[in-house]
Amino acid sequence: MASRGLFRQLRILVLLFILLVVAVDAWLTKARTTDWDDPLWVVVYPINGDSRDSTSAYIGNLAPETFLPIRDFIAREADRYGLPGDRLVDVRLGPEVHEIPPIPPDERNIFSVALWSLQLRYWVMRARWRYDGPPADIRIYVKFYDSQWRNRLAHSLGLQKGLVGVVNAFTSRDYAQRTNVVIAHELLHTLGATDKYNLDTNQPTYPAGYADPDRRPLYPQLKAEIMGGRVPESETRSDMPDSLHDTIIGSMTAREIRWAD
Repeated sequence: MASRGLFRQLRILVLLFILLVVAVDAWLTKARTTDWDDPLWVVVYPINGDSRDSTSAYIGNLAPETFLPIRDFIAREADRYGLPGDRLVDVRLGPEVHEIPPIPPDERNIFSVALWSLQLRYWVMRARWRYDGPPADIRIYVKFYDSQWRNRLAHSLGLQKGLVGVVNAFTSRDYAQRTNVVIAHELLHTLGATDKYNLDTNQPTYPAGYADPDRRPLYPQLKAEIMGGRVPESETRSDMPDSLHDTIIGSMTAREIRWAD
């Protein structure tokens, strides 16, 4: 009886130790990725999301230059906040990944999301063993779908714990710059930035989700705040920006990623 009680206490201590290690690792990771002392290496891994030959052909034609606008966007916005933007982020194209990451749960309660997060981090760990490529601080997996066979995309996600993002995108070349907008949005999630739009309506929230909340008249806005995700045209209507040239990093997002006090 006493031995069973001792075993239970040891098990609790082991669990507490694991939780402590995870918590410390998460804190150190956040501190390291947002101290901006060294450049962050961001690697984009393409995935054929629908197993179509046309999607494979699109992925095969991707070039390292495809995702450089993300690096340039970070550099441009960092300069606005007085940081050396040319030395903050480097974005590279990684090899194609032939495994599909875990699907996010339909019900977004805390337990299902936590379980999915653990599954995703385990999947990323396995993917790191199997696929060579440039070194990465942050990994963004982009699932591509042939736009001729699919007209809607699932929600993309970025996790600060694990420094990983999963983006859903179309193969259309006309959509390529919008894909970079989504990747930049999820990249900033991994650095601690929060969404600044209404999850039910997708409308940017005022004022943090507006690029120019002091504009008069307020509408239409000319650009999107990157974590607001859209350019507000009116109180009830907003449009997806065409490219990262039409987006900025707002003051609240800058504070969240430690670009500003």
